[in-house]
Amino acid sequence: MEQYKEDFIDFMVKSKVLKFGNFTLKSGRKSPFFMNAGAYVTGDQLTQLGRFYAQAIHEHFGDNFNVLFGPAYKGIPLAVSTVIAYQELFNKEIRYCSNRKEEKDHGDTGILLGTKLKKGDRVIIIEDVTTSGKSIEETVPIIRAQSKNPDDIKIIGLIVSLNRMEKGKGSKGALAEISDLYGFETHAIVSMQDVVQKIYNPDDSNCIISPEIKKAMDQYYALYGINGN
Repeated sequence: MEQYKEDFIDFMVKSKVLKFGNFTLKSGRKSPFFMNAGAYVTGDQLTQLGRFYAQAIHEHFGDNFNVLFGPAYKGIPLAVSTVIAYQELFNKEIRYCSNRKEEKDHGDTGILLGTKLKKGDRVIIIEDVTTSGKSIEETVPIIRAQSKNPDDIKIIGLIVSLNRMEKGKGSKGALAEISDLYGFETHAIVSMQDVVQKIYNPDDSNCIISPEIKKAMDQYYALYGINGN
């Protein structure tokens, strides 16, 4: 596992963004773990978060893009912190763009925040985590609607922080379903398999993943788990 991925796992736990216990997800599933990117609230946390995203984007997509789109609302700070980090780490200026939940009819009008999208733009969508793909269902039409010709603006991929490695709407994982449906790449900084590999130690009584939680995770993935994306 790359060092930045190991560091990111430690960062999620230290920031109390990734927690283990008993949680009810929006889908209604009872999950033994939960990730909440809204818990990144300090300048230092957002600075580090942007760097982790930038490293993952560069690894998977290189420099072949020029816009980072963060869906409202959690995607907005993700996009802003990451474009700053990308310029810092890789010396490439990336524009950020986000959507408003309600279209504005005065001042800075329209549905978009940040840059306007135009012909020739190559866009990466950035999110915290994807389980059902509902956010992408809303985001892709917004991006494509910014040009009369849908091919003028190309969505080249989606990056999330954590691949939960569980079934989406069908038998495949949510990331794989999105890739199949829209035809672009999907990647995560780390997967839950990476997380368990990094921090689970059955011989450590202070391990954040206790034997009981590990058993619950095994049962959870027996019901909802997938391999790969």
